[in-house]
Formats: sequence, structure tokens, C-alpha cells
Amino acid sequence: MPTRILIVTRRDDLHADLVVERLRARGEMPFRLDLDAFPARYAIALHFDGHRWQGTLSNRDDGARLRIDDICAVWTRKTADFAFAAVLGAQERAYAVGETTHILSGLLHGLDAYWMSHPSAVRAAQWKGEQLLRAARMGFRVPPSLIADDKSAVLAFREAMAGDIVFKTMESPFLAADEVGDDERVAHGIGTTRIEPEHEAMLDAVSTLPCFFQRHVPKRHEVRATVIGDRVFAARIHSQDDARTRVDFRNYEAPVRYEATRLPDEIERRCVAFVHSYGLTYGAIDLIVDHEGDYVFLENNPGGQFLFVEQRVPELAMLDAVADCLLVGATTRPDVAAGACA
Repeated sequence: MPTRILIVTRRDDLHADLVVERLRARGEMPFRLDLDAFPARYAIALHFDGHRWQGTLSNRDDGARLRIDDICAVWTRKTADFAFAAVLGAQERAYAVGETTHILSGLLHGLDAYWMSHPSAVRAAQWKGEQLLRAARMGFRVPPSLIADDKSAVLAFREAMAGDIVFKTMESPFLAADEVGDDERVAHGIGTTRIEPEHEAMLDAVSTLPCFFQRHVPKRHEVRATVIGDRVFAARIHSQDDARTRVDFRNYEAPVRYEATRLPDEIERRCVAFVHSYGLTYGAIDLIVDHEGDYVFLENNPGGQFLFVEQRVPELAMLDAVADCLLVGATTRPDVAAGACA
């Protein structure tokens, strides 16, 4: 039986573009499902024969065709809003989105395949409050944290932390700016922000919704530890070299140094175990290394970006690792354990 790899993403995904190149160089012909062109630019024909779903998924533009029975590995890279061939009214579109979600999710969840990573595992792994609990139970050091919608609670926490706390978004640093049109956008986002005395007046806003605060951890440097299968690709980020990245390294205009690093064996094992504990085969973990050399867990993104790291540290060949992992996983089906691509 042919082994085919399905990549679920969107059209503007450079990660997927580059992994597809590598898979083709290895003789594989992956099928790409761009959700922002689905179902408008695809044709789907499935039937249930009493035992299993069979049929095909085809790309109307390039003629690529995928037999559902041939799918042996799936990479769920990015989500996107569906695209429909007709102009739909509000109710029509709501119905169309619901039906399409139901049909596509039912198809994907029923596949006997190697996953990077299964949608159910990704969803279970995305809640940062639960992540902190799990990380602490697994032996990671985790900063004291607060969720509150009352200014007095935030001020009390700040006093208890000797006046040094940060505000962080739980869902997205873009403040949902990417979810609204240009005429509705009032802000483009906010990174991790240290709460200084001059911010106290703004803390009245926390009464609108619960907000997340954490003790600020002074850093020697930061580490992005990307887990792919059983392997860890760790990059040291010298975020303290530039004022723009000292609190939040995600200012990519700052010329901050990245370099490959090796984590202590126990920290590396813990990172892999944390990712696998959700049933994931991929995770992007952010760590702080403090001035005493201790590693502090911040969060894990089950679908996090890695290309920006590899572009700065090419020796961390993560694009190749993803391609290899998908190929090995596809050929070892039905063994879908993370260790299949160690």
C-alpha cells in the first residue's frame, strides 16, 4: 500500500513549503490541504462501506489526488478560516462552517496514522494554566503566578513578589488583532510586560476580564527547546543583550544572538516527557536560565514556530527532522508513538 503524508495548513505557511521540498527530495509526494482554500479549491468524495471510510480528496488547481486509505502520517501545522466557492450570507456561512468543520474533523480524527500532532492532543495541551501545573509536577521550576480580575489582588501579588511582576497574555500576544478588520483594530498586540509603578493606574482595566501575572525572573539568557519526536533542538537566546528583548525576546528586529546549546540531561528528558505526556510528537518549550543557572519553565506551544530559530542557527536542522519524523512515522504505522522517529 502506498504511504502518503497529509499536511494540514494554510497557503502562506513557509514551514510547510520547505518541509514539502524536503519530502519530495526523499521521493515522497505529500498532499497539502490548505484550509484557507478548503472546500472551495478541493473536491471531496467519501463513502462509508459499513466498516470504514474510503474515497479521495483532490486539489482542483493542481490536480493532486489523495486516497484516504493511503494516508499514513499527518502533520497538523496551521489553522485557517474556510473558503467557500459562493458568496454566503451570515447564516449560510455559519451553517457552512459548522458542516465543513464537522465533516473534516470526522475524517481526520478517524485516520489510522502517525500524527504530528493529533488535534485532540494539541487542544488538550494548549491551556497554559494547566501546563504550569503539569510542569511543576514533573519537576520543572515554575514562577509564582496570579490570575485575577481585581486590582487589589494584583497589587498584593506585586508586593509579595517584591514589586517585580510581569503581565502576560494567555491566548495570543496579538490581542485578537488578527481576528478583526483594519477598521476595527485598536491595538496590534502586547508582549510580556513588566509592571512598573507608572502602570498602576492601568490596572483598573483588569476588572474587565481575568488577567495573568507572574513573578519576573531575572535572566542570564533564554532557551527555545523544540521537541520533535524524541529529539530536542535547543537554542540559546541572548535576550539580555538588547533592551528591546530583555523582558520578551519576541522582538525579531533586535539583532539578538541565537546559538545551538545542549540542555542538561535531566532537563532534556523532562522536556521530552512533558511533550509526550499529552500524546504530542512536537512541542516548542520556552525556558529561562536564571543567574544561578537554574532552568525555569514558561510555556509549551504544541504548534509553535521553529523556522525563525533554524534561520538563525542552521545547524539545528529542524525542517529535516520534521520530514524524517513524518516519513519514519508513515512507514511504521500503526505504531504512532512519539518514539517512532527517535
